Amino acid sequence: MTKNIGILVGSLRKDSLNKIVAKKLAELFPADATVTFIEIGDLPVYNEDLEENAPESYTRFRKEMKEQDAYVFITPEYNRGMPASLKNAIDVGSRPWGESIWPGKPVLVGSVSPSGISGVLANHQIRQSLVFGDSPVMAQPELYIDATKAIGEDGQVVPGTVEFLQTVTDAFVAFIDKNAK
Repeated sequence: MTKNIGILVGSLRKDSLNKIVAKKLAELFPADATVTFIEIGDLPVYNEDLEENAPESYTRFRKEMKEQDAYVFITPEYNRGMPASLKNAIDVGSRPWGESIWPGKPVLVGSVSPSGISGVLANHQIRQSLVFGDSPVMAQPELYIDATKAIGEDGQVVPGTVEFLQTVTDAFVAFIDKNAK
């Protein structure tokens, strides 16, 4: 089955460590998967008052997300939590009431941080929000990346991490097959 997988990266920075890992992860999906990076940096902060004449970026985001069979979130951790960009995307996707894009869509959440705890708190906040939205979230293997060990001085993901990412990708493909509606 062809799979459409949308990737959302919580770091909006051009040279983001999260983008480096997300791009490598995207390369590891099987040939029958179509992987799309979904833009979230242009979404105005969610405000229900905007729904009457929803911004074009809300409409574009929701349409692109509905076309996906599954989602991958790759996040940094800011101040012991998820970045505002991802929380906003979750909120925009959950509205208008009754039209949420999240139910039934399998999700992989990964975090990348240059610290020993590798974004674990942001990772779990995202999981909590998506489980509430009725998305099946893959529990194992967990994806926490310490960027100081996973990305070499050349800006590339190191071989041992690539092997681990392949294991995660393979598990997520199986998770999609088991959980996609």
